Amino acid sequence: MINSLEFTTRIKTLMDYHQLSATLFADKIGVQRSSISHILSGRNKPSLDFILKITSEFKDVDLYWLLNGTGCFPKEESKNSPTSTPSLFSNPTENESKKIQRIVVFYNDGTFEEYKK
Repeated sequence: MINSLEFTTRIKTLMDYHQLSATLFADKIGVQRSSISHILSGRNKPSLDFILKITSEFKDVDLYWLLNGTGCFPKEESKNSPTSTPSLFSNPTENESKKIQRIVVFYNDGTFEEYKK
């Protein structure tokens, strides 16, 4: 169960970090301004949709931090982030023996294209 007071504090931390007023925050995540007001005042509890809108818009927000305060904010970059993932077409390292032989692209009309090296 979410502790509303602590959740509100984390929302305020997020807003302060990004220098957003409640109005701008509501606009950014696509909810009514009154929703933010009601959640910040403790009148309403956040819905799952509300929480997912926050984590979708703010990539630096860890879901567990937002829900129960565990983890950190802003979220640390993962070692498996897209910037550190090797490209399929990069040169193999000395220890790799795998090489791409072909790529097949399937289209939604049932056709496909095949690319061979």
